[in-house]
Amino acid sequence: MRKLLILTILLSGLFQQAIAQKFGYIDSKFILSKMPEYKQASSELATQSQKWQTEIEALRTDVDKLRKEYMAEEVLLTDDMKKERQTAISKKDKDAKDAQNKAFGFEGMYFLKKQELVKPLQDKVFEAVEKVCKKKKIAIMFDKAGDLVMIYTNPAHDYTDFVLEELGLGDKDDTVNEQNKDKK
Repeated sequence: MRKLLILTILLSGLFQQAIAQKFGYIDSKFILSKMPEYKQASSELATQSQKWQTEIEALRTDVDKLRKEYMAEEVLLTDDMKKERQTAISKKDKDAKDAQNKAFGFEGMYFLKKQELVKPLQDKVFEAVEKVCKKKKIAIMFDKAGDLVMIYTNPAHDYTDFVLEELGLGDKDDTVNEQNKDKK
């Protein structure tokens, strides 16, 4: 009987603690969009991406040109010349695919450049979120910009503005009005 009473007291204490935890959410995409450094990083990344894309398209154009030339001259070529041309076309095609994978593939130059430019900004946002959570005594903070699907969010639990204030990026009223305008 005594064990049951102690167990009941412990469980009720844990239950009350679980209920008392505060939670909130932020919109990290919105926060990042307010950061001038992020806009600059995005612009730099887009410029570099366009440069890589142009280089890859030039390689593909060369491959297409070689194929057309081969098709036009195929009837005039000997078997050895055909094999030589096909090998050259295959090599050029492989080079184009390798260049695309190197630039845009998994852990390619685009991924590395994005990580180099954006990761420090995301870390800065995370540090600000951490400070807000400590100040506001929040146990759990969600990010509605991520993969977590939030069907409904009560604006009373939105701490995006506090994170923006922590980062020194704007007046609370301006950001709320702008965020509401984006939702319409």
